Amino acid sequence: MGDVAEDLISGTVGGASQLIVGHPFDTIKVKLQSQSAPLPGQPPKYAGAMDAVRQTLAAEGPRGLYKGMGAPLATVAGLNAVLFMVRGQMEALLRSESGASLTVNQQIVAGAGAGVAVSFLACPTELIKCRLQAQSALAHSGSASVAVKYGGPMDVARHVLRSEGGVRGLFKGLVPTLAREVPGNAAMFGVYEALKQYMAEGPDTSKLGRGSLIVAGGLAGASFWIFVYPVDVIKSVVQVDDYRNPKYTGSMNAFNRILASEGVKGLFKGFGPAMARSMPANAACFLAFEVARSALG
Repeated sequence: MGDVAEDLISGTVGGASQLIVGHPFDTIKVKLQSQSAPLPGQPPKYAGAMDAVRQTLAAEGPRGLYKGMGAPLATVAGLNAVLFMVRGQMEALLRSESGASLTVNQQIVAGAGAGVAVSFLACPTELIKCRLQAQSALAHSGSASVAVKYGGPMDVARHVLRSEGGVRGLFKGLVPTLAREVPGNAAMFGVYEALKQYMAEGPDTSKLGRGSLIVAGGLAGASFWIFVYPVDVIKSVVQVDDYRNPKYTGSMNAFNRILASEGVKGLFKGFGPAMARSMPANAACFLAFEVARSALG
């Protein structure tokens, strides 16, 4: 039970660090993902990531970049604690003997298992966050969904529970969430371990300095998005879709329609901000986790 508690606490510290560093990038990513394709001859609301930053700052100030952070901040303990705790327990199951280092392949399996568990917490949290972040972009498109002006995370949750099918409504987008979290976390933890072992020149990575952990964590976070980014686009558009007048009938319909109307490029909207976020945010997460774990251990 001691290891479980240490993973829970360290995961919480890591997740909070990741959120504080990465949320502004995530806000821009979701705004770019959720804006509708412009009519022929008309420009999109946002010409790119920097234009989205400028418009957000002009309309809402710096607070606009942190819109929707309440939901993940309130649940960051659950999300990251579960992620690192399940990963830790899977490491214990996969380990040949107490204290033995895991192979890269074993870390991939542990990451995939952690991804399954965390998806059931991430889905409602992501739905609330995406609704809040996408409001201004959807308002420009004239979508009927913006008739609802959300006052904050709890307001989104109340509206979904009351008007979108109860608890089931909070799990809209669960399939693409699983399709993102399972392979994404498998890749991230596998790359993290591979880089640590490469820099340590062997399986014992306990002597690595903080600079090495920052590099490994940042590149591991980037690998998450490289593997699953189109799935994240599908998840975002499904979760912000209007309940009463849906544009998409499901994840595959969203994929096919985006591909037909915008091409492959449409599946990578917001990729720049996601990649810009992934390295510093995940570097902060893994470093904070390792430092906290070492202090507790």
